[in-house]
Amino acid sequence: MRLCTQKNNFTADMSGAVEIERCDLDVKTNSRKHHTELFGEERLIVRRGQPFTVILHLSPGSKEFTPGGTGFTLIVETGPLPRKESDTKASFTLSDSTSETEWSASATSDPSRKTVSVSIASSPNAPIGLYSLEVDQDGQKTSLGQFILLFNAWCPGDAVHMRSETKRQEYVLAQHGQVYRGTHKRIKGSPWNFGQFEAGILDICLKILDDNPKFVSNADQDCSGRRNPVYVSRVLSAMINSNNDRGVLVGEWGEFSGGVHPGVWIGSGDILRQWAESGPVRYGQCWVFAAVACTVSRALGIPCRVVTNFGSAHDTDANLVIENLYDEDGKRISGGDSVWNFHVWVDSWMTRPDLGQEFDGWQTSDPTPQETSEGVFCCGPAPVKAIKEGELTKKYDAPFIFAEVNADVMDLVQLSNGEFVKFSGSTKSVGRFISTKAVGSDDRHDITHQYKYPEGSKEERQVYEKAQHHNKLQQRGAEPGLHLKVWFSFHCSCMYKGWRANTVNIAQFHVSLDLIFATLLGEATLNQKVAAELTLLNPLPEPLQDCSFTIEGVGLTDSKPITADPKQEAKASIEFTPSTAGSCVLLGNFDSNRLKNIKSFINVTVKESNL
Repeated sequence: MRLCTQKNNFTADMSGAVEIERCDLDVKTNSRKHHTELFGEERLIVRRGQPFTVILHLSPGSKEFTPGGTGFTLIVETGPLPRKESDTKASFTLSDSTSETEWSASATSDPSRKTVSVSIASSPNAPIGLYSLEVDQDGQKTSLGQFILLFNAWCPGDAVHMRSETKRQEYVLAQHGQVYRGTHKRIKGSPWNFGQFEAGILDICLKILDDNPKFVSNADQDCSGRRNPVYVSRVLSAMINSNNDRGVLVGEWGEFSGGVHPGVWIGSGDILRQWAESGPVRYGQCWVFAAVACTVSRALGIPCRVVTNFGSAHDTDANLVIENLYDEDGKRISGGDSVWNFHVWVDSWMTRPDLGQEFDGWQTSDPTPQETSEGVFCCGPAPVKAIKEGELTKKYDAPFIFAEVNADVMDLVQLSNGEFVKFSGSTKSVGRFISTKAVGSDDRHDITHQYKYPEGSKEERQVYEKAQHHNKLQQRGAEPGLHLKVWFSFHCSCMYKGWRANTVNIAQFHVSLDLIFATLLGEATLNQKVAAELTLLNPLPEPLQDCSFTIEGVGLTDSKPITADPKQEAKASIEFTPSTAGSCVLLGNFDSNRLKNIKSFINVTVKESNL
């Protein structure tokens, strides 16, 4: 329990004033009630729209506290330029009870008259961030400490409120998950450590908000905007990539020298810590961008899920049609549209008062730098409901996201006179097996039906026609040249590089293989060493070199590489000391000169120590 000790210069005979010796922020109790105990007990972290309690210890000889007779005015402030007009500052006096709709407070004195318990309720629409708290007694102000305010999925008045407790556990509190990659014929889930409660991560997430260009240009307006999860999600969509700013990740889809291959990452923590220390991290691709965005969103209290779209369209000219162009010899004409094996983004849960109640719920945002939106490489949030219904005038970037999941494909040949003629096409090849991790399990949950009607159905074709109409209306006022994109090469869960004899070309192909096994050697007990054995079966007819195993687990261990020189089998035993009791997940990754980015995970139950 952390005590915030503050002494003031009040005297016991000052009219209406009491002398406060120290303030106890009661971190342990407040954290438990606000579902923030996983952040630790170093400081007070609470969720908006829900009361928290601080305990004022009065100095010996202080004037007695009397409800209604003691003039307490509490003041909370956030941001560098706190103002009431921007909702970044609030002043409120004591009432009989707290309010569910605005900043308020009530207080009671214990029978000994030595302590005063002050219950403080924040507005469910207050900006998130770091706050200062002070009390004003007739012009004499005393600092009571600081606290961090987050979005609150447990509060009915909050824009991110979720009714289901199991979904809140999954989309706000779960620190590990699955990210799906591959093709629609071979879908492979890879484990990922979101680690939003790891030490220091929340501070880094708040730093991301403070480093965004909107804060730099107008801090008052930006901090005020942080009351709105739509605004925050859009800022994160821009800041997770580094194209227009010193955001978190540098995208790369070809040459990975001077950085980490995107397939090597197995968690967000290392990426975020590296960014905080030295700026943009090299390198990321779509699933890495999305997983990091999910970590930051959950840390800030926004329910979030990682979503994979198989057969994902890249519509460069914003006409909702993927045009594959060929010459008369059947050779593909470079440039233009394309359909990729998969693409990954995030959905965040929130209301959309700017669009209407029918568009509340999941909102798609994409931090991968694909297109500029309002002059910045970002995308969304757009309501999933609007995508399904073809409502493409709804903010933000609905036409591009609609095309990703439901564009038609048209094959065209260019004749000698320059004219293009259609010779083939498909209305069903884009947007397949849209996937996310299931709630409460590691199973894959297919959510295609949330994004689109069944392919080829009457409803789906009607929506497509409506979308085309809305898109044309949207484009009449649209700025040209907004769809210059960067995309990615296809990487699955492991990669094999082979050299063909008598050539100098490197052949590279991607397969999904279940080759790595992880076993816990003994029982995992809090603060006691335990070992995990990792084994890789080498399916190749040649030895593997430059091998390393990496393990990572929230509450279990930091990443630790181990090198072996296998022939047909690689095996390593790695000791670690669990620091958190309960259910945890240990992730493993194997790398070598031939086989790369092979991942596995095991569930670990850490028992309390009897010592």
